[in-house]
Parts: sequence; structure tokens; C-alpha cells
Amino acid sequence: MKILITESIAEESVQYLRDRGYEVEEYLGHSQEEIEQYIKGFDAIIVRSATKINETLLNNADCLKAVGRAGTGIDNIDVKACTEHGVIALNTPTANNMAAGELAVGHAFSIFRNLCTANEGVHNGDFRRGNWTGVELEGKTVGIIGLGRIGSIVSRKLKGVGMNVIAYDPYVPQEKFDKLGVTRCKTLDDLLPICDLITLHTPKTKETYGILSKEQLYKCKRGVRIVNAARGGLVNEQDLADALAEGQVAAAAIDVFDKEPSYNKAPGEQDFDNVLLHAPHCYITPHLGASTVEATAKVGQGIVELIDGALKGELVAAINMPQFSGSIEEIKPYCSLAEKIGRMYYQAEATPIKKVEVRYRGELAESSGTGIITLSLMMGLLEGMGNDHVSYVNAQECMDECGIEVVETKTESIQKYNNLINVKFCTEDGRELKINGTVFGPDTEVIVSFFGYEMNCPLSNTVLALKNNDVPGVIGRIATILGSHNINIASMHWGRKNQDGSDNPHAQAFVAIDQPVSQEIIDELSAAEGVLRVSLLELA
Repeated sequence: MKILITESIAEESVQYLRDRGYEVEEYLGHSQEEIEQYIKGFDAIIVRSATKINETLLNNADCLKAVGRAGTGIDNIDVKACTEHGVIALNTPTANNMAAGELAVGHAFSIFRNLCTANEGVHNGDFRRGNWTGVELEGKTVGIIGLGRIGSIVSRKLKGVGMNVIAYDPYVPQEKFDKLGVTRCKTLDDLLPICDLITLHTPKTKETYGILSKEQLYKCKRGVRIVNAARGGLVNEQDLADALAEGQVAAAAIDVFDKEPSYNKAPGEQDFDNVLLHAPHCYITPHLGASTVEATAKVGQGIVELIDGALKGELVAAINMPQFSGSIEEIKPYCSLAEKIGRMYYQAEATPIKKVEVRYRGELAESSGTGIITLSLMMGLLEGMGNDHVSYVNAQECMDECGIEVVETKTESIQKYNNLINVKFCTEDGRELKINGTVFGPDTEVIVSFFGYEMNCPLSNTVLALKNNDVPGVIGRIATILGSHNINIASMHWGRKNQDGSDNPHAQAFVAIDQPVSQEIIDELSAAEGVLRVSLLELA
């Protein structure tokens, strides 16, 4: 598989991908248009903040499966378009938190103490320190817009220098404000008039774009200082330039622009311009939020591990997957079980289906992650049907295209098990075939019912499913045939029932084996006396 990297990440992270067999190309310093034309043939692309994952790029990509943003924000990724194209969108939301938070705090010190202008002055021979008399942070009030992960870091550090910290964030519970010792402002208008410093730490959304424009800037006390090391566009750039020129805003520190320049071009090649570049008392850095040795290493390693997992079909925390409260690790075992149940159906039963009913019982019924587990079931089912490039992103769309309805229900009532997944496959010929499973411990997936036969069978990578007459001698014949071909039996599990109350009882066996089996062996087993049906279940 081929991976394209358009913006620099740690070399160790690039090597990580190469060590795992990927063909990696670093395509650095190229324009958006060049990247959009170059994307053909790549299975994944890794970007930072400058490259746009847009409709044009996705339309030009002929085999793209995953995009990775090495960093927190996703405003340069069209998540909706990725989903429509069946492309997994990934980012590293926590890797550069400390770097971004520290940069904001550093900017605050800089614009309060005039560090940038003083440095420029002395390098030009001006040591008149009275020109750069600053203001102390201690005792002043900082207003934080957005009290998420980075905003929380900023709050702790600025409280440490003696600032009074207030914040506006309608999505954060009061408990978090209390824990951080931050005063909550119910509205943005409550925050603006009392701040000496305002620092922004929100994502760029329809609601937050231009959250500080002319109206809001002039509700602030005169001489307020502004820091934006979050996302370009949160502050209206023209309005900020005007407020700086008029003295309404004393100083601003900006790390991001609404429309970003190329961060790889040399000065003589750069054609970027922006009104803030010409505004007084506006101090600008070139998107340094994640630019520390530590953050570069963390975002690079984080994104390559996610890309590797996504390309291998593993469950990863994608931006365009159903969201849930809790850790991915909590539901991974059930996702694996559900995917195997889906894969198992078409390997054991070739009959087309029109509907799948999934019921979660026990503690699982209370989980918000069942949507992802259901997607795992769909993936296994679709793979069993021969669908290529199925992922958590496009599984539902693929099921819709196949005309298969999927219904998910929950009930807390359960016996014998803490959790249970009940799956009913409704076939086109009117039958209802059920497979039920659960998880014991972190990695033991167990089938407790298969097509009406009760059993307690831990799953392995390769299983022979055999239906047979429940009479003496069948087990011995099966074992003898496998032994004659040097096939080692890891475990055998049987479920029994008397179909329709007849005198001809049947049993269902799951035989876990250590070696692959040929069609010849399957044919020999099928012809054995008492054996009614043999299916090879390849579940890895």
C-alpha cells in the first residue's frame, strides 16, 4: 500500500510506516493543486494544517482509504465529503495539547511585556527600555473562550501566575469549571467587558467562525489584549486590524490565519498577504502551535499508528465514526466478536438475507458504543459477501446499496451472562437464523448459540463448523480424518438439539484447528457417515 505525506512529520514516524511494509512518499512543499493531481494511486494521505482534504482531492483519489491529520484541528478536512467517499478521517486530538497551550501562554507574556518589540529594538541598536514598559499578568483577568483540553491547560498555567481566570464554554459541564477553579460566564457578552486578556481555544465551526468580530471587540474594555493560537477565522481579521489601529485592542498575538499561507516557501517565493501583517501591535507566528520537538514526535507517531490500523481494517477512533462516551478499548472485544459473527454467516450459510436484527443485552445495552459494534457486524457481513474496501465509514452505505435492513435494539434483561449480542439473520426464503455471542475477559470471544444449537465455544482464527447426526461414532470419524491429514485439533465444542421433536437428533460442532484445510479434506469430511454439512469458518 502507498501512503502520501504532504507536510513534515518526525522521520521516526515515517520509518515506522516503512518498517511495516508501506511504500511512503514525502511530497513536501507542493501547492494544493499539485497535491490534488498527485493523489492518484495512494491508499492514505497524511497532512498537517496546510493541505486541504476537499472534494476535488477526494474525487481525484482512485484508491484512498484513509486521511490523517497530524494534529488537533480538522478544519482543513471535509469530513462530510470523506464520509461520502468512504474514506476514514483521522486526527490526533491530544498529542499537541501541551505545545498549543504553552504557546498561547507564551504569547500572553509577550504582548503584556512587549517582548517582541523590545527584541526588535535592541537588535536595531535601541536600548531605551522605557519605550517598552509592560504590564504584569498577576492580578489581571483572563477570559478563555473554549475550556476544552487546551483551554484547560491554559487556565491552569495562567492561574499559576496569579491571573483571575474566567471562561465561556456552553458545552462543558459545571463540574469541570469547579475542578479547574474557573469562573463560568453564561454568555460571551458576560465575559467580554471584564477581561484584560482574551485567549481563544475553540474549534472552527459555523458557530465559532468570527466569534470575535467588530461588535464583540468593542464590547471589551479598551486596551484588551487578544491571543489566537487556536484556529484562523475565530477572530475577524479586518475588524481586529481596525481595533488595533484605533487602540481599542492594545495588542494581539496571532498564530493562525483564516486562509493559511504555504509554510514551506522561502521568503522570496512567498506571495501571501494579510491585513494583520500591516496592523500595529500585532505579533504573528507561523502556526507554531504544534511545533515542539515533543509534539512533533507525538502527533507523528500517533497519526501513523492510526493510519496503520485503519489500513489493516482495525477499529480506530475516526472523526467520521459514530461518537460515544468512553474508551475505544472498552468496545473493541465486542466489535471483534460482532465482525466475526457477520463473517461467519455467509461462510456457514449461502442464503441471501433481507434483514439483520441486532439486540444488545445486559450492560452493553447501556453503552453508547453499540452503533460502532453494529458497524463491525456489517463489515464482517459485507466482507463475507465479497465486498472490498469496506470500513466503519462506508459500511452502512454498502448495506443500503445491498438492500439489507439493519435494526438495532437494546434490553437490559439477561440471564447467565453480563453481556450478550443476539443477531438474527432474516433470509430471503423466509428463515430466521440466529447467532449469539459474548466476551469473557479482554480477549475471549465465545459463541453461545449457533443456528439454534446451544454451545459455549471460544472462537479461534480457523474453525470447522460441522452439522451431524447425533449418534455414536461421528466424533471419532471426524477426528480420524483430520488426524490422517496431520490437522491438529485445538478444541471441539458441540451443541445438541432434537429438530422438530423427531427421532433423528442433530448436533452442531465447532472444531478449532491449527492448520489450514484443503477443499479435499472438507469433501472427505462431508462424505463421512453421519456428517450432514461442513463449513470452513475463516475468522481472522
